[in-house]
Amino acid sequence: MPPAFKPLMPLNEALDRLQQALVSLPESAAKTELVLTEDALGRVLAQDLVSTVNVPPHDNSAMDGYALRTCDLDRVGAALPQGQRVAAGQVGQALNPGTCARIFTGAPIPDGADAVVMQEHTEGEPQTGMVSFMRPVELGQNIRRRGEDIAAGQTVLSAGTRLGPAALGVAASVGAAHLLVRARPVIGVLTTGDELVMPGQPLPPGAIYNSNRHTLLALARAAGAQVVDLGTVPDRLEATREALRLAAQRCDLVITSGGVSVGEEDHLRQAVSEAGGLDFWALAIKPGKPFVLGWLDREGGSRALYMGLPGNPVASFVTFLLLARPAIGWLAGEGWCLPRALDLPAAFDWPRPDKRREFLRARLNEQGALTLHPHQGSGVLSSAAWADGLVDLPEGTCVKPGDRLRWLPMSELLQPASALRQG
Repeated sequence: MPPAFKPLMPLNEALDRLQQALVSLPESAAKTELVLTEDALGRVLAQDLVSTVNVPPHDNSAMDGYALRTCDLDRVGAALPQGQRVAAGQVGQALNPGTCARIFTGAPIPDGADAVVMQEHTEGEPQTGMVSFMRPVELGQNIRRRGEDIAAGQTVLSAGTRLGPAALGVAASVGAAHLLVRARPVIGVLTTGDELVMPGQPLPPGAIYNSNRHTLLALARAAGAQVVDLGTVPDRLEATREALRLAAQRCDLVITSGGVSVGEEDHLRQAVSEAGGLDFWALAIKPGKPFVLGWLDREGGSRALYMGLPGNPVASFVTFLLLARPAIGWLAGEGWCLPRALDLPAAFDWPRPDKRREFLRARLNEQGALTLHPHQGSGVLSSAAWADGLVDLPEGTCVKPGDRLRWLPMSELLQPASALRQG
């Protein structure tokens, strides 16, 4: 029989409940490993990285040009003899008064020099070895100071940082050959439905290709998880129970799609209730109403987190971004991290508001305004592939062109900004 009616849960309350569930998970999820810096892309740093060196390690030239003492120039056009040549990787001699040194980008500044003049502002006299300086020279110009970027003892990357290309470059710049990172959370993806057929197979009457499997596996990988493909379970209660039991032993979070509504062939909520428990189901959002949060008990007393996503492909996609992605970030060690919203104008009409909070697939036009995909149905997955992000529309809201709207860029939904890390 269908479960007793419960009011739909607002998304913000669901996020709070999700965070509480994550906090209650055992600390065994916080495993670490040491990896080569070049292999750490996308990993989450497990401890602060503190520099033991100054970057740069010495005053160096920011330009190809000439190092000199500003007190040796009494006017524009004055000339000095070139006394030495200093390339990157070399250490020059102390600069003799009344001379200049040919210097190249990155080369250490010779003792006594206090400015570098770029070569374009000079005129050389090859026969005499004299160099004329054709622009005014300021003290300290074109010199990168020792420790200007990073000082020894400075924390350059904080624990909880997801390591991108620039962060790996910073780690390398302070000499870190290895980094201690959090172990990737193990995320299992299980799809349900007798009607599902894998791409490449013949499509029988009444069947559809399993797009949710590919979408969710890709989303979980993009979130930095170690992903386990749990396959597809048929619409039978006993098979569903066994699939969840096995999944709980292997995974930190088990994600399913479909089978969480109230139909006679929807067995997941009952199976989860028997294998662990349910926290909530049914969200006040569109698409994404039939969403389930719960847990699966393991042998030994620990538990895996469970999320049941809707079967409609857009609803599955949207609920993953709004709820599963923050959960994976938490399990990976990022902390509670939510996407940053922008305030942008609408370039569309939305005259029929819904009682639920809506997430509309949209993209930016050339004028920086938001345009909607013409088909907003929860089964139209092509709208998600087309979109740059989601318009977060409060319940009961009509939209006219020019109205300011809350915009969640896809880049933020896939990789929330660390500046908004909470908890």
